[in-house]
Amino acid sequence: MSKTIVLGVSGSIAAYKAADLTSQLTKHGYDVRVVMTKDACEFITPLTLQVLSRHPVTADLYDEKSDWHPGHIELADAADLFLVAPATANVLAKFANGIADDALSAIHLATRAPLLVAPAMNGKMWDHPATLRNREVLTVRGAQWIGPEEGMLACGYEGAGRLWPVEGIVDACVKILEAQ
Repeated sequence: MSKTIVLGVSGSIAAYKAADLTSQLTKHGYDVRVVMTKDACEFITPLTLQVLSRHPVTADLYDEKSDWHPGHIELADAADLFLVAPATANVLAKFANGIADDALSAIHLATRAPLLVAPAMNGKMWDHPATLRNREVLTVRGAQWIGPEEGMLACGYEGAGRLWPVEGIVDACVKILEAQ
C-alpha cells in the first residue's frame, strides 16, 4: 500500500517547483494530495498539480461539495507525511499560532502526520525575529526542516531563502516515510 503525502503549496515564486516535486514524488510511488493557498494559485494553477498528482487539488476550504465529509479532515487523517513546499513566512506564522483560516492551515491543525517544512522567502523575512520565534515553536512541536538554501533570491537579494532543491526534498520525504 502506498504512503500518502499531503503537499502544501503556499504563495512563493518557488511554487512553480511544486510541479516537479509532485511529479517526482508520484514517480516514487507515493499518493500525493496537493493543497494550495489562494496566494499559491497566483503562481501555479491547480490544474497543473491535479494532472501531475492524478487527484483533485484542494485550493479552498469551502470547495468541499462532493461529499458530506470535511475534505480537509479526510486529508489530515490520510496523511503519512505533511510536506509544505514552499512554506512562506505567512504559513509559518499561521502554523505557529494555530490559525486555521484556509485549507492548508486547517489541515496542519488536524493532522498527526510528521511535518516537513521547506521554506522559501526573502532572506530578511527568514531572519526576522518573528519568523525565528515561529520556527522555534514549530521545531519544539516536532516540525522537521529542509532548507532554505543560500543563493540569489527572486527579489534580487543574495542570501538564505531559496527553496531547497527538489531532489533533496524528495530524498528527505523518502527517509521520513521509510522510517515509519
